[in-house]
Amino acid sequence: MRFTSTPRGARLARRLVAHRLNDWGHPYATPVNETLALITAELTANAVRHGHVPGRDFHVQLTLTEDTFRIEVTDTRAEKQPPSALPAPDFASEFGRGLLLVTALADDWGVAPRQTAPGKTVWAELRVPTGGRPHTHAATPGPADSASAHGHDTESLPTTSSLRRDPENASSGGRRP
Repeated sequence: MRFTSTPRGARLARRLVAHRLNDWGHPYATPVNETLALITAELTANAVRHGHVPGRDFHVQLTLTEDTFRIEVTDTRAEKQPPSALPAPDFASEFGRGLLLVTALADDWGVAPRQTAPGKTVWAELRVPTGGRPHTHAATPGPADSASAHGHDTESLPTTSSLRRDPENASSGGRRP
């Protein structure tokens, strides 16, 4: 799903991810839902703050494999990459802890170049026990969905009148070293 590159767009993306997880059997107050909502909040806030290009939106994709949720946030600013080594947090600063939170909460995360256009995709994965995942909805992969190309079940977030689907949401499955 595509969102405006604004704080409101980041907030809406987080809320829609939490809603989708609730629909997939991970209620709002569960650790899986809260953790993925927080990871989404951090990645989308970074897309707005560091990946914003005037007139360009950011994209969010939530996928589910057998036991792993993957959240991907794609922006159009390729030259602004997350640091390969995260610096120590500056406790006097208001900013600079987002990727530290993602590192602490996610089982894995990384960044990959956007395949079909300028930009990058920052992704994070969270593994959940197979038995604890009552996902019963059929997946509906998009036509150019990178996750479906990697064998992931994919379901788009619900569309609202102010949001449009973007079938060109591409990303790569590169791993962080």
